Order: sequence, then C-alpha cells, then structure tokens
Amino acid sequence: MGKLRVGILGGTGMVGQRFISLLENHPWFEVVAVAASPRSAGKTYEEAVGARWKMATPMPENVKKLIVMNVNDVAEVSKKVDFVFSAVDMTKDEIKAIEEAYAKAETPVVSNNSAHRWTPDVPMLVPELNPEHLEVIEAQKKRLGTKRGFIVVKPNCSIQSYTPALHALREFGPKLVVATTYQAISGAGKNFADWPEMVDNVIPYIGGEEEKSEQEPLRIWGKVENGQIVKADGPVITTQCIRVPVTDGHTAAVFVNFEKKPTKEQILKAWAEFKGIPQELNLPSAPKQFIKYFEEDNRPQAKLDRDYENGMGICLGRLREDTVFDYKFVGLSHNTVRGAAGGGVLTAELLKAQGYITEK
Repeated sequence: MGKLRVGILGGTGMVGQRFISLLENHPWFEVVAVAASPRSAGKTYEEAVGARWKMATPMPENVKKLIVMNVNDVAEVSKKVDFVFSAVDMTKDEIKAIEEAYAKAETPVVSNNSAHRWTPDVPMLVPELNPEHLEVIEAQKKRLGTKRGFIVVKPNCSIQSYTPALHALREFGPKLVVATTYQAISGAGKNFADWPEMVDNVIPYIGGEEEKSEQEPLRIWGKVENGQIVKADGPVITTQCIRVPVTDGHTAAVFVNFEKKPTKEQILKAWAEFKGIPQELNLPSAPKQFIKYFEEDNRPQAKLDRDYENGMGICLGRLREDTVFDYKFVGLSHNTVRGAAGGGVLTAELLKAQGYITEK
C-alpha cells in the first residue's frame, strides 16, 4: 500500500510548519501539496517561508521545492491529495467556508482551526477521549451531500493540559473545576524574536481563550444524539488564561471537587492505567504512556517535560488534597504538538485506521 497523499492548507504559518516537520518520514502519509495565501502562491515552499521557518529541525528536503498553491483553488488542490490538514489564517467565516468547500470537493479536512468546533455534526476530537464522536461524520456527509468529504477538528490547545487528566477520573464524577493556564508564546504563532514584549513579562489576558477552556471540555464529554453532538451539562469549569514567557508548553494549575471523592492512590492508578483507542491500535503518533505523573515537587516543567512522548503525552504532578477543594494538581502539554499539529496527525491516523480516510 502506498502512502496517502496529504495537502497542508496554510502551510507557511507556524502550525503549518509543524505539520510539515511532523509528517517528514511518516509511515502512512506524504505531503504532496502545500497551499497558502495568493501572495505565497507560485513560489517554492522554501522561497515562500524564507527566514520565517520556526521549527528547531531543518525544513524537510522533500517540501522545499514544492510549488505553493493558492488555497482558494479548491478543485486544483483537491485533485492532488487524498485529504488535507487545515491551518489557514483567515476570519472565522472564511475558514468555515473554505473547509466546507474542500469537504464538498470530496477531500476530508482535519482542521486545527476553531471555526467548526461548535458545528453540531463536526467531531471535535482528542483521539484518546472521544473517538465515538466520529459516528456523526455520516450525518455530516448527508448534510454536505458528499461521499467521502467531511471535516473533523481538534480542540483548543489550552485544554489538553488538564482535560485528559479529568477524563481519566470521570468514574469519580468531577463536578467543579478551577483551572489557570500558563500558556506559551507559540500558542500565538510567535517566538521571542517577533514578540520581544514577552521577554520578562506576563500578560493576564488571551482573547477568547477562557470561554474555549471552559466550554470545549463539555463538548468532548458530550453525547451523540440524532447525528449531532450535544455537550455535557458538567462539570462546571471556570478558568483564567495567562500568557507567559515560555517558547512551547502550556501549564495548568487545577483544583477539582468530585461527586465521589477518590483516594490519592485511586487517582494515580487511574492516570497510570488510562489509555485509549490510539494506544490499543498502536497508531504511529500515539504516545505509549499517554499520562505520566511526576513524584518530584518541582515537576512537570515546560522546558524539561514538554517533549515527553515526542510532545504527544500529558505530564502531571503535585497532586495533593486541598483545604477548599478535594484535590489540586498541575498539568503540562506541548501546545503545538499534542495541542495543535500532532493532535491533528493522530486524528488523521485514527480516521485512516477506522476507514474514514482512504485513497481517492
């Protein structure tokens, strides 16, 4: 079997670059098309990105000479690929329209964008947590009038640092969650060179982030009814989201009350044993141990631990009882790997393994 042919929409931006670096030598997927804005179209990928390559590893040789296509030439891009990853930088309405256009051109879309996260028949997936939501794809295809085209999205990067930890404890009924996230600058698509104001600084506001952090876990925990995803009623989640001078890695300080308070040993056992379909299927990008708990008081740390399991694992620490809440703990996830492009790649692997994405 040959590799599936992949296109990257918005391939010149930071998340697009991360997709390209993660897909180098991927066993199932091969990047054959890169699409971006009209100003980049017609240039080689190397020329279009120029000095803006932000990954720690060099630009893969196999993409340097690819001619960047106009992302609006939906039919032309679709001819070349079996499916696309979407990381386009447009308005929400423009993203909605262009992703639906690709789906209607019978090209499945795995999106890193937020535009379709609340479209009722579009799954918003963390592959280990809610793979059953993929069943709404059939209803979505009926709405779009497609045979193989559809859209699947991944959730906001901020929630990955604490939602898997809470998901693993659902048998105990988390009912109230307070989380403060300390988010890396790459979450804004920047590094210190283009955001010098972040050096020696903390900004206590990230537009739209708190609403996403409070609501998106409820959609992940929602249920499928009549071809739509109905969000869960609880737990109640309140958050603050703060930008901190860290290159990569979102940290969360979490407080939680339960319906049935577990012991510390029960919590640690649930975290250690938690796995999902990606682990059972041994998907190429799946972390072997999804959740890792550190006993040391000063871990997890973004600089030391964000690359755990190639950036696809979740790191937890400092679990202890609290004087107001039942428990508190600290979480960490890599925001541009697990929280963005890596989560998208793992989603595509699950879609392939379950027969949703095939060769055209």
